[in-house]
Amino acid sequence: MKNFTSIKLIFLLLIATGLSACNAQGKRNSQTGSGNASSDFSPDIEIELTAQPVAMQLLDGPKTNVFHYEARLLKGSDSNLSEIQGSYLGPIIRVKHGQKIRVIFKNNLPRESIIHWHGLHIPPEMDGHPMHAVDNGEQYVYEFTVVDRPGTYWFHPHPDKITGPQVYRGLAGLFIIEDERKSLPSGDQDQPLVIQDRSFNSDNQLVYVEGSPMQRMQGFLGNQIFINGKKELTQNVKKGTYRLRILNGSNARIYKLAWSDGSDLKVIATDGGLLEKPLNKPYLILAPGERVEIWKDFSATNSGEEITLESLAFSSGTSMGRMGSGGMMGNMGGGMMGGNASFENGEAMHLYTFNVTGEEGKSLGIPQTLSEIEEIDPVNAVNYDTPKQFHFYHERMNWVINGETFDMEEVADWEKVKLNTTEVWQFINGDDGSGMGMMQDMMQLPHPAHIHGLQFQIIERDISGMDAEVWNSVKDGFINQGWQDTFLLMPGMKVKVVMRFRDFTGKYIYHCHNLEHEDMGMMRNYEVLP
Repeated sequence: MKNFTSIKLIFLLLIATGLSACNAQGKRNSQTGSGNASSDFSPDIEIELTAQPVAMQLLDGPKTNVFHYEARLLKGSDSNLSEIQGSYLGPIIRVKHGQKIRVIFKNNLPRESIIHWHGLHIPPEMDGHPMHAVDNGEQYVYEFTVVDRPGTYWFHPHPDKITGPQVYRGLAGLFIIEDERKSLPSGDQDQPLVIQDRSFNSDNQLVYVEGSPMQRMQGFLGNQIFINGKKELTQNVKKGTYRLRILNGSNARIYKLAWSDGSDLKVIATDGGLLEKPLNKPYLILAPGERVEIWKDFSATNSGEEITLESLAFSSGTSMGRMGSGGMMGNMGGGMMGGNASFENGEAMHLYTFNVTGEEGKSLGIPQTLSEIEEIDPVNAVNYDTPKQFHFYHERMNWVINGETFDMEEVADWEKVKLNTTEVWQFINGDDGSGMGMMQDMMQLPHPAHIHGLQFQIIERDISGMDAEVWNSVKDGFINQGWQDTFLLMPGMKVKVVMRFRDFTGKYIYHCHNLEHEDMGMMRNYEVLP
């Protein structure tokens, strides 16, 4: 029976490949966006961002063809814009709360594109909805005021059905809202770490999901780690205190972050900025799209000693098992199922090594108070007794939310909210009982959930439906405190969040941040009504 089910699954997956290949063509934008700057908007900072194909020296040998955000500062100070030399990643944009920003996005890509400002609270027409995607040779002008808390945010493409390949080929950058805290590390001791996985062929060209239904269904997993868009995985550091801003910029890979010396990770910030006080964690679970800031003091470390940021082994709860690289399907290798051999989600990996030099840097004591966070009382939610439920699962060879896939304009009644109200939403990894039985059970995967346009607070993480072995391998790595815009929904897990809908009306999206799942339709609109 088991072999029969596996063969049936292979057959269905091959059909899915054809469907996915058709769906991956994307859609023409259904609404013309703003291609011109507003005469009544006076920006403090103005940047031109051009997305275009380039060839870069990423590995020894032939150059690699990537997509890259070329940046040009039109107004502002040099500190507002910086490049990571030798990286395929876009620039780091640094701003302050209250500043007015204009970004002129120019699309020189072969396909339509648009930029999403991940984590920012901005009007819907500035958020990067797929309906605003512009074609090759066109531009889109963003104008908004920075109202979010200081923290580590980022930007990346968001066109319908082709977000995964555009991000994978290099389109991403950091958007840092700076704080004025002198008690925190600064300068070269305040560093970003963007973690991504990539795969290459023998000509140093990026390999994606072409010809591999398994990689599309589970989400793409590369077999090499890149940090900050480069293969350099070591760095010299001073004997001092560092603020490490870590972004999981991978398409689908989840990391279980830990220090090789066994010390705790000292967490000072999440997606939406500084926590109220530091958290000590033995390890951290970081899903695609999530950010975390950690404090690391190398002051007492011996010169010449190396400390590595690792991803420890864990059980992802993936009921598809090791079909991508082992077992019945994996043994087909590059044959019918296609794809490169790669580390599975949950396998141990070395990520980045810090080599402590004899040079003295600035040493600081970790503050016991980092910020003030206004807690949202869920009792004040208009639906406190009946939270809206969003089931993430697999159906009809698609990844769906409440049985539905993405439609550019559609908004269901359960996706409509009122301005100036508070709501509780519950996200459930699993169907509502109307799914496909055994087939549904065989297709359970983790889903990073992301809500556009706001930050929320986690009020409950229900693990009663989870496999005990899976939970025990990750249980100490979750952060429920602070402001967040993305969280990991493990198989069988239920997560309740509370949020306020304020300032702006219009359509935003929420989706799985496994980018292949998003491209397959695991994304929906929600609409804020007056």
